[in-house]
Amino acid sequence: MPLAQELESIAQEIAREAGELALRRRAEGVAIAATKSALADIVTEADREVELLIRERLNSARPDDGFLGEESGAERGETDITWVVDPIDGTVNYAYGIPSYAVSIAAVAGEPVPGSWQALAAAVFNPASGELFHAVRGEGAWLGETRLAVNAEPSSAGALIATGFGYRPETHAGDLARLARVMPLARDIRRIGAASLDFAFVASGRLDAYFERGLAPWDHAAGALLVTEAGGMVGGLPADQHGRALFVAAAPVLYEKILTLATD
Repeated sequence: MPLAQELESIAQEIAREAGELALRRRAEGVAIAATKSALADIVTEADREVELLIRERLNSARPDDGFLGEESGAERGETDITWVVDPIDGTVNYAYGIPSYAVSIAAVAGEPVPGSWQALAAAVFNPASGELFHAVRGEGAWLGETRLAVNAEPSSAGALIATGFGYRPETHAGDLARLARVMPLARDIRRIGAASLDFAFVASGRLDAYFERGLAPWDHAAGALLVTEAGGMVGGLPADQHGRALFVAAAPVLYEKILTLATD
């Protein structure tokens, strides 16, 4: 089996097992473990437990690879492969019982730094819906056995566009101003609250586009591969004064329009 397909198979299997653990813990009740960058940016006990499970399974399957996780930081491996993991993307949704959260796992080659790595395989699993999105570099993006494709053009009513907002209050005015500039392209806006699902929904045509400033590596590593393998584009702009880079995901024509309007 080619390496990328092997990595995708591992990512799918572990994402599903980890998501089922997250779902069980949600049913048992959620305990908030800590806050991260802001009071609204929480981490639950389940985040830590799910990431530990993922690390254990990856260590068993690929013990020499590196690891970059939201809850435990980065570790270089002895191979050229690093696993970039968000154990529960959409933790606030998860804590509130909103069924829009996901386990996001990507295998990347090269330096474990966005812009330097090459994503090889990805899996994004939504435990609440049971949907598993996955991709292999050069082999397409899939939902189960269905191949995905971005919407080439939005409808005449406009594009269905998703976005997100940072947790830091000082960034909200800029985010809202950016949204106002993009609104002329939109038939409506969605704020799902889990970047990996935003990317997956662009890849599957459920959204026409997604843009947001301030994504961490584990927020976009898997989802970006889904979009590009579904025929879309992912890119953006360098960090702003708050250190937040802009990400845009869409079909090529809409991508350029949003990028132009979203530019600060």
